[in-house]
Amino acid sequence: MSKIILTGDRPTGRLHVGHYVGSLKGRVSLQNSGIYDKIFIMIADAQALTDNAEQPEKVRQNIIEVALDYLSCGLDPQKSTLLIQSQIPELCELSFYYMNLVTVSRLQRNPTVKSEIQMRNFEASIPVGFFTYPVSQAADITAFKATTVPVGEDQLPMIEQTKEIVRKFNSVYGNTLVEPDVLLPDNKACLRLPGIDGKAKMSKSLNNCIYLSDTEEEVRKKVMSMFTDPNHLQVSDPGRVEGNPVFIYLDAFCKTEMFAEYLPDYANLDELKAHYTRGGLGDVKVKKFLNNVLQEVLSPIRQRRREWEQDIPAVYEILHRGSLAAREAASQTLADVKNSMKINYFEDLVLIADQAQKYAQ
Repeated sequence: MSKIILTGDRPTGRLHVGHYVGSLKGRVSLQNSGIYDKIFIMIADAQALTDNAEQPEKVRQNIIEVALDYLSCGLDPQKSTLLIQSQIPELCELSFYYMNLVTVSRLQRNPTVKSEIQMRNFEASIPVGFFTYPVSQAADITAFKATTVPVGEDQLPMIEQTKEIVRKFNSVYGNTLVEPDVLLPDNKACLRLPGIDGKAKMSKSLNNCIYLSDTEEEVRKKVMSMFTDPNHLQVSDPGRVEGNPVFIYLDAFCKTEMFAEYLPDYANLDELKAHYTRGGLGDVKVKKFLNNVLQEVLSPIRQRRREWEQDIPAVYEILHRGSLAAREAASQTLADVKNSMKINYFEDLVLIADQAQKYAQ
């Protein structure tokens, strides 16, 4: 069996450093590993419209932002298929068939759906499209016969729902769909990068993000304004590194060799943490170090983005070609599904011949 990855993002805004450590960096490594036969990376605009139906221009404008972030981080259209979800109509048809295999009560119990509904204050006014997006996601995954889906821990209930749909379909109609495996980030600091304000999660809606496309000065200002230990009032005070966003970011981005260049007083991050914990190390010094670390990571990304920004038509052509290739793959899966469900009437020549013989008698 081919090894195939499906992953992607909703185009509701520019991507931030949380996306980078949580998924984009890993995608580039997977892409370049040579382990996988195909990698599909989806800009999930149809899913974004489930809670942005009245803001289509917002979604439309962010297609190019996400594509630029993908390319600037090193995703290679020669190695990965970049596609736009809405341009694959087969996904809608698959979703429609899968809905018959899932109950309303099961969707209501999905922890990810419950938390997302609460976060968006939908309460009783839940758009049906949003409520059923676990089914849509199952269509996305199975359409490309994905064997591996890289996700964060908060998305595990969604993948479990996909597995349930696959098992149900295969038990009713025969072995047709591929059940995917989950791939979690290997760096625990990447699982949930907090916002610069100390909130639990970096979020575009909370305006607490450092974006991949931020300028050098914008990054510096955001880092220097970051929330730290509120009890670390004086340099001499002992400080906490647990739950401290500055140190969480250092866990995610810092490499030991960066100390020699930017903070030679310390050999590694453990030494820096130990000094901060016992007192005598100010937040400003640590933030300046973090700024240097982030600038080193983001500088080549900014450079590649500037280059791609000079040829936007080429970016759209990459998305167009990728969407065509993705549609070809999805159409084959849809054909298999319709064959298994026995609704491939016009392709089933045996059916037509049998019916003709039946009524000829």
